[in-house]
Amino acid sequence: MSIQQFDVIVIGSGQAGTPLVFKMASKGKKVAFIEKEHLGGTCLNIGCTPTKTYVASARRMWDVKQAEELGVIVPQGAKVDLKKVKARKDTLIKGSVDGITAGVAKNEYIHFYKGEAKFTANKTIAVNGETLTADEIYINVGGRTFVPNGFEGVDFLTNQSILQLETLPEHLVIVGGSYIGLEFGQMFRRFGSKVTIIERGSRIIGREDEEVSATIFKFLKEEGIDFCLNASCISGSQNSDGSITVQVDCVEGAPEITGSHLLLAVGRKPNTDTLNLAVTDIKTNDRGYIQVDDYLQTDVSGVYALGDCNGKGAFTHTAYNDYEIIAENKFDGKDRKVSDRILTYGLFVDPPLGRAGMTKAQALKEGYQLLEGNRTMKRISRAKEKGETNGFMQVIVDAKTEKILGATVLGVGGDEIISSILNIMYADVPYTVIRDSVQPHPTVSELIPTMLEGIKPI
Repeated sequence: MSIQQFDVIVIGSGQAGTPLVFKMASKGKKVAFIEKEHLGGTCLNIGCTPTKTYVASARRMWDVKQAEELGVIVPQGAKVDLKKVKARKDTLIKGSVDGITAGVAKNEYIHFYKGEAKFTANKTIAVNGETLTADEIYINVGGRTFVPNGFEGVDFLTNQSILQLETLPEHLVIVGGSYIGLEFGQMFRRFGSKVTIIERGSRIIGREDEEVSATIFKFLKEEGIDFCLNASCISGSQNSDGSITVQVDCVEGAPEITGSHLLLAVGRKPNTDTLNLAVTDIKTNDRGYIQVDDYLQTDVSGVYALGDCNGKGAFTHTAYNDYEIIAENKFDGKDRKVSDRILTYGLFVDPPLGRAGMTKAQALKEGYQLLEGNRTMKRISRAKEKGETNGFMQVIVDAKTEKILGATVLGVGGDEIISSILNIMYADVPYTVIRDSVQPHPTVSELIPTMLEGIKPI
């Protein structure tokens, strides 16, 4: 069998793989581009783009229900047409995917393979009965929903399949009280479904500080979402009428919950088990993530892992930063590293959470002497004027260096506001720089300097 020689092989078309393909092609590299499912990867097709489209529709429902409090009378009877919500989402996705498809098709340097890639050696890939090789290989295979034991034979939904529904669930039961589960829980509750969220832990989103978890729990409860916490021995069974019963062993609450639909949202796992890595010297850790160095290179020289499959970040922005590290180091002579970036992300419940750097619990565990600034949204005029006072903002500072270690903005505009604090962290300057800045009025952001004026030791 003949082996086809390429300059570069890119496996996966996510937020690292796709721009890398076009960058390599722009430099005259002959590129093999392999994708087994859909161009654009998770974020575009089943992640950020579709879910935030749904979040926007859910927000409109909230606006209608809250309108009277702001003096706006809306006729009764507003309801969601899930088929139209889905159609809008599909249209947005199609536009982007079509753009990528056209760009690939017309580029003479890109050779596209629709199929599943498997290694046959360190630098050799089999796909669709063909064998490819290159000196440089970039793995960007992403991840998928983790399905726990106990749900065999149950017609459950994942974050992907729930986006294909065209009729509203009567009662959506969600297993998993973390980021994915909470976003879907709130949006479907606002659409009109009854929602129950089951969580093994004693609180939702256990990686966040307790104050964050408690605040989000409170406003989701106020919206009518039911929670079962401290649940163990979770399993599901399909009933003859199509409904699903989830068995739980909770400290409080009923021993089982029956709903019309079940969403599993207990985490994700990397797609590395499909690559046949056993025939290579590429190593993975005990969770299946490919081990890479600070420059994203695996144990095989010239083979790199980018995006969700390397365990260095589970976000679109970290995947794109992986691309930037590779491209700028290779073509621009830079020395960018994974360790240069500061952890940041959003949780897109409403109001949203913006996070940067360490949590307070992490900083205390690492022994820092901390200063803390904290202000509730109820004390911020713009939040009160908008009628959106859930949440708070918090900044933690290293008392010795006066550098910001972490920040939380949970409240109206939190997903955008966090960037102003993140920029100060990247500038590596003291917190006093933003404390002494002048911010526009009337905004939520203008209270960041005010909050930092009252910073106190923990």
